[in-house]
Amino acid sequence: MDFSNIVEQYWPFLVLILWFSYKRWNSQKVISMLPQLKRDGALLVDVRSAREFASGNAPGTVNIPLTELSRRLNEIPASAPVVLCCASGTRSGMAKLLLKKNGYKNVHNIGTWGKFLDKS
Repeated sequence: MDFSNIVEQYWPFLVLILWFSYKRWNSQKVISMLPQLKRDGALLVDVRSAREFASGNAPGTVNIPLTELSRRLNEIPASAPVVLCCASGTRSGMAKLLLKKNGYKNVHNIGTWGKFLDKS
């Protein structure tokens, strides 16, 4: 079996591997930037549901569920960095797109909310 046959047969798996690798790389990049983002006054926003947030959250995060985000943009200063999180990084990715669409420039998706824990 040559390489082109492997790619043809397994391309969906390769795409998934690349997608998850990118999400992990991006998350690690934001984690490394987190101390500076906090010094710059970043708002840490957890976009999970209120129920999920109540069951556990990272200190210093505010809860604005993704379903309410477009109505609550006035609670997020456009001049400060915004760091978004959720359970897997998917909803926070959608939140990042929404904020960017609404003119926010300094927006970061850290992925899962647990990555905020023990980060300074």
